[in-house]
Amino acid sequence: MSGDAAGGPPGPGLAGARCLVLGGGGFLGLNLCNRLAAAGAEVTCFSRSHPQAEVLDRRVARVSGQFSDRLALANAVERQDVVFHLIAGSIPESSNRDPSAELSAAPIATLHLLEICRSARIGKLVFASSGGAIYGIPGAIPIPERAPTDPISAYGISKLMIEKSLHLYRHLHGIDYQILRIANPYGRFQLGTKHQGLIGSYIHRVLTDQPLEVWGTGAVVRDFLHIDDVSDAFLGAVAYRGPHKVLNVGSGRGLSVNQVIAELKAAFGRDHLPCLHRPSRAADVPANVLDTALIRAELGWQPRVPLQAGLTGTIAWMRAHLARSRAAGAPSGTG
Repeated sequence: MSGDAAGGPPGPGLAGARCLVLGGGGFLGLNLCNRLAAAGAEVTCFSRSHPQAEVLDRRVARVSGQFSDRLALANAVERQDVVFHLIAGSIPESSNRDPSAELSAAPIATLHLLEICRSARIGKLVFASSGGAIYGIPGAIPIPERAPTDPISAYGISKLMIEKSLHLYRHLHGIDYQILRIANPYGRFQLGTKHQGLIGSYIHRVLTDQPLEVWGTGAVVRDFLHIDDVSDAFLGAVAYRGPHKVLNVGSGRGLSVNQVIAELKAAFGRDHLPCLHRPSRAADVPANVLDTALIRAELGWQPRVPLQAGLTGTIAWMRAHLARSRAAGAPSGTG
């Protein structure tokens, strides 16, 4: 097992549970696979491609396949107890370039997944939705789960379609599910090279001597939380049997892009970080901060990683990752 494995409390009642993580080769998935394995679960990582062996806990089984491949999916789902659906289409900004492609990919494949889960009698399906994209432009901050869902990106609409499909299959077939609307996670295994994840992207740019890209004035506000806190929420969701099928997962604290840059200056111990200002983007809502009162009450969950500690740890991980990549002559491809 890699020294980069996540910490945190063990998952309740997960010892021996058979867990399938769809999208397990990505940022969220790698952290979740390692946490589940540490909690004693029998974990299978389903992904298009897999990272180097030292990144993923050696106890995790690896299955390669496309989400659109129904046979591969059915084989992976068979005999599982819990399925984590972490597969996304693209990212909010790029999804608006071709909405039809976005809306015909993950939502349709998810319907096929639900049919497979129904046939396999899966005990629980946990879906990683987007707290950052699904609400659109909020009427009030912080945003509760009952707020209107009016996404301004095809990515957000795709997530909402999947949420509604889960509700439908529970109504028709009794499939148990839990939706986690996750804010903006950061931490180990987020490479920061795919224009997704502001903090990961900024840390990568600082360590590779590139200016920080600031879209607009830097006044856009987001809700950031460490990946260990997200993994805690995933594990807690497995045992939850309460009435609330949608739960926000966020820090409850808003930070503007300019404030993030200030926090990174402190974490790097620098007085100045060069910035490159670009025009604002249509898919960026002005502010997004999630109300987390419900998940705190229902799961007893709360963020536990302070921002500066999280930034310092993430910087250390990415610095070591870049050093290994340079020594090997190629990136590790950890998602």
